[in-house]
Amino acid sequence: MKSIKVGVVGATGYAGAELCRILANHPQASLKAISSVSFEGKALSEVYPSYYGLCDMICGNQQQVVEKSDVIFAALPHGLSQALGKECWDQNKVFIDLGADFRLEKAEDYELWYKNTFQYPELHKEAVYGLPELFREEIKGKHLIANPGCYTTAVPLALVPALKAGLIEQDGIIADCKSGVTGAGRNSTQDTHYPELNEGMHAYKVAAHRHTPEIEQSLSKITGNSMKVLFVPHLLPVNRGILATCYAKLKNGTTLSQLQEVYEQAYQNEYFIRLLPKGKEADIHNVRYSNFCDISLHIDPRTNTFIAVSALDNMVKGAAGQAIQNMNLAFGLDETEGLTAWPPAF
Repeated sequence: MKSIKVGVVGATGYAGAELCRILANHPQASLKAISSVSFEGKALSEVYPSYYGLCDMICGNQQQVVEKSDVIFAALPHGLSQALGKECWDQNKVFIDLGADFRLEKAEDYELWYKNTFQYPELHKEAVYGLPELFREEIKGKHLIANPGCYTTAVPLALVPALKAGLIEQDGIIADCKSGVTGAGRNSTQDTHYPELNEGMHAYKVAAHRHTPEIEQSLSKITGNSMKVLFVPHLLPVNRGILATCYAKLKNGTTLSQLQEVYEQAYQNEYFIRLLPKGKEADIHNVRYSNFCDISLHIDPRTNTFIAVSALDNMVKGAAGQAIQNMNLAFGLDETEGLTAWPPAF
């Protein structure tokens, strides 16, 4: 198979830059074009000096990326990907959107949570949701893939095996999540300014975060029922990581051993999911710079509560790494191509 020509739109944002870093080690894909509105005409290594001598590619414009590429990754804020997706679709290019424009299946949900509309309703019907461990067969060979966000990867992966096995109640689920600050993007705000962020932690967008309908959409598809989840995100004073601690009521008689067995069966062939042994806790430290999602299972017998903890790197499995995983599926490659790097030990 000839090398896949890859383009990245929005290459100077955190997710875009991470795509470029990971793609450098992909054996069957090569980066051919990048674009940036803020840094057009500048080398990527000028924006990120750690890339000096490794990726000195000049940031062009969006049109140049489409022309030179077989697959286009869009690392853009919501609202900016629909026209680009249509252009790529019309040219039979593979389009993988790391933003939110194609994630929600219902136009009314997108309008409610993002205050925007489906510009191409028929195109949205062609989009598939790119969470491979749950929807792999839908992704294979597709040309329009909506790459999930970090919370929306961590929470479903933590809960789905227990839900499918009917070991927990579907009502009353709580997802208590923490994120590294890179999830807020490269542009600084008051909350992400170092003196405000350092030595603190706070909840944000409580019961109003835009990832809520996306989490519920995935869980609803799996269970066949309309799911509601109480989702509360928090901002951690660290660069990377998502830690999702999910709570659900156990069905009477369910044991930790039963849950561990169900998760082992569900994820035994999933390279990127590491189910931890009993007594261990998932930790964002152990998944940094990798495409792994670590999951640990716990129960509180006093309150009859199931606790599933998942940890992933929000820039890799929660963004760029998963996007490359989806590219591999779209082009019929081994899903792990370019993504087997180990997390650092310290």
